[in-house]
Amino acid sequence: MAELGKGVSAGKIASNVQKKLTRAQEKVLQKLGKADETKDEQFEQCVQNFNKQLTEGSKLQKDLRTYLASVKAMHDASKKLTECLQEIYEPDWPGRDDTNKLAENNDLLWTDYHQKLVDQALLTMDTYLGQFPDIKSRIAKRGRKLVDYDSARHHFESLQNAKKKDDTKIAKAEEELLKSQKVFEEMNADLQEELPSLWNSRVGFYVNTFQSIAGLEENFHKEMSKLHQNLNEVMTNLESHQGKPSTNAFTVKAQPSDPSPAKTNKTTASPPDGPPAASAEPKTTNHAAEEPVVSPTSAATAAFFQDTPTVTVSKSPSQLRKGPPVPPPPKLTPSRDIQQENIIGLFDDSFVPEISVTTPSQPSESAATEIEVKAPEKDANQSSSLPAVVVETFPATVNGTVESAPPKTNMPPGYVYKVRAQHDYSSTDSDELNLKAGEVVLVTQFENPEEQDEGWLMGIKESDWLQNKDFEQHRGVFPENFTEKYQ
Repeated sequence: MAELGKGVSAGKIASNVQKKLTRAQEKVLQKLGKADETKDEQFEQCVQNFNKQLTEGSKLQKDLRTYLASVKAMHDASKKLTECLQEIYEPDWPGRDDTNKLAENNDLLWTDYHQKLVDQALLTMDTYLGQFPDIKSRIAKRGRKLVDYDSARHHFESLQNAKKKDDTKIAKAEEELLKSQKVFEEMNADLQEELPSLWNSRVGFYVNTFQSIAGLEENFHKEMSKLHQNLNEVMTNLESHQGKPSTNAFTVKAQPSDPSPAKTNKTTASPPDGPPAASAEPKTTNHAAEEPVVSPTSAATAAFFQDTPTVTVSKSPSQLRKGPPVPPPPKLTPSRDIQQENIIGLFDDSFVPEISVTTPSQPSESAATEIEVKAPEKDANQSSSLPAVVVETFPATVNGTVESAPPKTNMPPGYVYKVRAQHDYSSTDSDELNLKAGEVVLVTQFENPEEQDEGWLMGIKESDWLQNKDFEQHRGVFPENFTEKYQ
């Protein structure tokens, strides 16, 4: 029996080897054009559709597994987050049991969602793709049987066309032809029926799969939304229990995305000579501060003016220019000579400056409060390094409103006072004035006070006003700290 089994096995192997050689020979002849090949264009189209459907299904299966892995990762992350809440939630806080219940329900929701996705989407996907390997194998087998059929047909035709015919061989070849033809046609018929049906089934499968995913996700988010609402209520109760929300609420202040001022084209003029501009103390104008700005002076005189009333003008931050450029450092030249003994007396506690005050009730050409600090007279031949004390003047107020100075004859509209340029200034914008040291500028009011930027004045050069009288054409803004008050 063993010898018989070996003989049968050996014979089958030999038969298979012979079939492979015959098929290989037939394919070579077909490629060389020495043997015709049976073609079925309809079936070839079905095979193309099958390969496309298999590729699409494999990609969908891969992406679905990725989606499930993401759901599992989110489950783990959410679980850790709720566990962290349980750890930090102190036992005496209200809602402790609620947080534990919410954490438990949160875990159950994620677990149920993941399991249903596996059952209703992934397993269905695996079943759908499970039919492709068998059909793919049958398509390949059908191709081999087609080669066997073509080979048997060519062999039968060659025997019939031979000059010396052998009826026995012809009969045997015919028998082999009919046998191979029957096997091929049966297999071909089955595939011709199954492939189009499989191709059409993809639509219903895609619909069911994505409807299941969408429905599961919708229900999951609905239930999870309820949990989040409950958690929010627990947090609200905790906040109310611990104290007033207004005092316990944690607020996050937004940081400005661009801290630079609105006016960005104002450049800092570099000093022509002397130390860097950072060492200079630029003169500033009090447009929005609550205390008067005093030029370089002694500590005693600064203390004297602590109670000086000022006028505060509020400005919109969006309308502020960038601060004016820094002028070159001034040379410390005293505006008035003071005797040596008076310099010492100025810093003595017994020194009382001579003050002249003009109030709004007294007649005044500028209708403003002016304060002047006078140093004692000295011999004209002596000099001192102590700078004169300069105090800014501010418009007087009547019933809380700022009154501008009355208009002067032969002066531009809104004229206030004169200033003299102490340094050259080159304009960096079309609305600015070019200044040369020594030029006199007639300062005027802004038509809209809110447009005035801190450290900048509006005016027209006196020479332009006297020559043209065209205020609108020649007016412009300029940095105040490049000038000093002249009249």
